[in-house]
Amino acid sequence: MRHSTFAVLSLLLLGPSLGAAAPHAASEQCSFLFNTHCHGSTPRPWRRLSDAIIGRIWGLPDKQKSLGGDNGAAAAPGGTPVRKLLARYGEDIVMRFTIGTAEEASALADASDILFLDVWEFNDNWVDIRIAKDVVPSLLGLLPPSLQTSHIALMQDLDLAQAIFDSYPSPSGTQPHDGDRSFSPSLKASSQSQNIFFQDYQPLSVIAPWMNLLASMFTTHVRRINVGISYEGRDIPALRVGVHPTNDEQPSSPRKTVLITGGSHAREWVSTSTVNYLAWSLITSYGKVPTVTKMLESFDFVFVPTLNPDGYVYSWETDRLWRKNRQPTSLRFCRGIDLDRSYGYQWDGDATRQNPCSESFAGDTPFDGVEAQRFAEWAKNETENNNVDFVGLLDLHSYSQQVLYPYSFSCEEQPPTSEDLEELALGLAKAIRISRKGHPYQVTSACEGNVATSKNGKGRKILPRIESSGGSLLDWFYHELRVKYAYQIKLRDTGSYGFLLPKENIVPTGKELLDAVLYLGRFMLGEVGFEADDVPDAKHEEHFSKAPEYSNNEQEVEEEEHEHDPDDSIMELRRRRKR
Repeated sequence: MRHSTFAVLSLLLLGPSLGAAAPHAASEQCSFLFNTHCHGSTPRPWRRLSDAIIGRIWGLPDKQKSLGGDNGAAAAPGGTPVRKLLARYGEDIVMRFTIGTAEEASALADASDILFLDVWEFNDNWVDIRIAKDVVPSLLGLLPPSLQTSHIALMQDLDLAQAIFDSYPSPSGTQPHDGDRSFSPSLKASSQSQNIFFQDYQPLSVIAPWMNLLASMFTTHVRRINVGISYEGRDIPALRVGVHPTNDEQPSSPRKTVLITGGSHAREWVSTSTVNYLAWSLITSYGKVPTVTKMLESFDFVFVPTLNPDGYVYSWETDRLWRKNRQPTSLRFCRGIDLDRSYGYQWDGDATRQNPCSESFAGDTPFDGVEAQRFAEWAKNETENNNVDFVGLLDLHSYSQQVLYPYSFSCEEQPPTSEDLEELALGLAKAIRISRKGHPYQVTSACEGNVATSKNGKGRKILPRIESSGGSLLDWFYHELRVKYAYQIKLRDTGSYGFLLPKENIVPTGKELLDAVLYLGRFMLGEVGFEADDVPDAKHEEHFSKAPEYSNNEQEVEEEEHEHDPDDSIMELRRRRKR
């Protein structure tokens, strides 16, 4: 950890005058959106504490000017007051910085560490950061001159608070609709048959009964299961969807299974809703759509919409922008571990070990995140004791519209099946793009998709990381469980709303990902893509017997530009494979 960060944490622990800024322990959970459910002041998150510390260090005004007027309230659609939203988020903005050099990337990484910034996303040549408006001068003071003007505001004034308010269900959306026929089985549902469930983002208290209902309605091919227990004791619910052979006379081979997960990061609600949409679409299409029927007779699909149920509940009831899980850390006022940095393969927690307040805090040891540990234990038990062969993984996140393949931990280490991974990724991205009003998704390795790059005439230079990418779910399943086709997919959008994607995008996002899942199924059935016997299994297994060594050195990456049609990229990959 950098010395500047240690100095700030020392002030936290030793400065009694800062203690008053610490959030009080909440005696009850309440909704900051619906005031009728709350009494007293809403517990203030770590973000407000860090802003208070920054204010003391940099001499900022103690009182910030309210953007909501004297009464601190604003009217949302229908005139509903959002006083508590303004109190929590009214002074925050989201800024995008354009990165072009290693110096700029390093400076922004250092500033993010010093000021405890909430880094939303970093991709190709930009970084999105959420920050209190009055802290912006302090941030700019830590950056080189080239970044002083190389930024824009994605959300300012009350944009963030309004977007948060809009992400919650409207009052009409929470009322029962007696005439709704929401389970009409069709992949091309009309507006009448569109499930009311997908008109809004849904809390866990609605998702869990909905999953139980699906299992009870479609008993021939759906089972409700748990894939672990959270730190706070909640089930991590899942649906296993598939039709098994009934011939008991012949020993069954391992059941090929595809995992589709979401919600590792609590605030990424669209990932949870998309997993649910995919589950509902396949379940209700069995026996109606030939492709789906064939897929479910050949494979099991396990849908896990909320890998982080404690954090997800907290994002609904207390802090919409909460990212981590909810287990305690060594600092009382900094709870939570980033589950997607907690897996055991190439865990890189030393970078954040002494800073539990970091949004990407990986814990003190590999698998310190309770939910990550228990999900991994469930998956290993499935392969060792329950005759399961995981052949595919789609780990859904938001945002930035990317299809990412291993590795995440390093841009230097190439997976042994990189060409095959890239070919399928290009196919998935094309399936999304040509979907019903589908959006374009970029394709790259998870490492290169999560760092800034500098382009020159020879190729691309990988710039210093903003955050560590070790310990990811993607790498662990690919390397440790030998999942051949493992991908992390970052959903809509590319920054206009970020984690606060309007609810009108739930169904369109689900539809474009559904076409990707159908492509994946056809690919694994041998109907599209390369033949299964082309996969270099021997090389694959030999590679996994030796864990690669991680290096932090910068690297010049020589590669051709993939700015032409994805079909051309696929053909080039096939030519390289034949040679």
